[in-house]
Amino acid sequence: MTDSPFIALDFPTGEEALRFLQPFEGKANVKVGMELFYKEGPAILRELKARGYGIFLDLKLHDIPNTVKSAMKILAQYEVELVNVHAAGGVRMMEAALEGLEEGTPAGKTRPRIIAVTQLTSTDEASMRADQLIEQSLEQSVVHYAKKAQEAGLDGVVCSVLEAKMIEEACGKDFLKVTPGIRMASGETHDQKRVATPQFARENGSTHIVVGRAITQAADAVKAHAEVNALWKGQ
Repeated sequence: MTDSPFIALDFPTGEEALRFLQPFEGKANVKVGMELFYKEGPAILRELKARGYGIFLDLKLHDIPNTVKSAMKILAQYEVELVNVHAAGGVRMMEAALEGLEEGTPAGKTRPRIIAVTQLTSTDEASMRADQLIEQSLEQSVVHYAKKAQEAGLDGVVCSVLEAKMIEEACGKDFLKVTPGIRMASGETHDQKRVATPQFARENGSTHIVVGRAITQAADAVKAHAEVNALWKGQ
C-alpha cells in the first residue's frame, strides 16, 4: 500500500466511478465505501484490482465478534489493501476481525491491513457527549480508542488530523493514522466538522489521507489529485 492519497469513490454506481477513474489509468489509491459496495458488490473490487488501483474497503464493521470474524474472512479474499471496523465494538471484536482476516487471506497473499474508526470526522465534542454519553474530551476518547485498537493487534486507526499527533505519541509512528476530512485551503467542509489541508495532515502525524470532493468534483480531477499529492508529500 503506497502512501499516496485515497480518492473517496462516493458515487452511486460502479459505472460512474469507473468513468471518473478512466483518466487515472490505474495510478491511484481509492476508497470504496458503503454506497458503492452495497450497489455493486465484490464485482467493483475485482474490476478496480484488475485496473491496478490500491483499495481501502471502508465498510466500518461493528457487530458481535463472531459475526465480524466471519465477515472479515470473506473480505480477506478480495485482496484489498485496507479494511476497517469501529473501535467502539471493543477489543474482543477487533481481535476477532484480525483473526478473520488472517484465516481468510489466500495462501501466499498479503493480509489486508486493518484499522479502527475512533470518532467520525462528522462528530464534534458536543454531539459526542450528547449522543454517546462520553464525558471525556473528544481527544481523550480518540486516543483511548487508538490504544484499544493497538492492544487488539490492529495496524492503526481512522482519525481526524487534529488527533493524529496525539495518537502518534501514544501508539508510535508506525501505527497507521488514516485521516479523512481533507480539504484544500479554499474548499468547503460540507458535512465534516474536523477537517484539514494536506499540508497540515503531513505536518501533524497522518500516515495516509482520504480525499473526496476536492478531487472528485474538480474540473480536472487528475490535476487536482496531483496537487493534493504534491502538498501531501511536501513537494
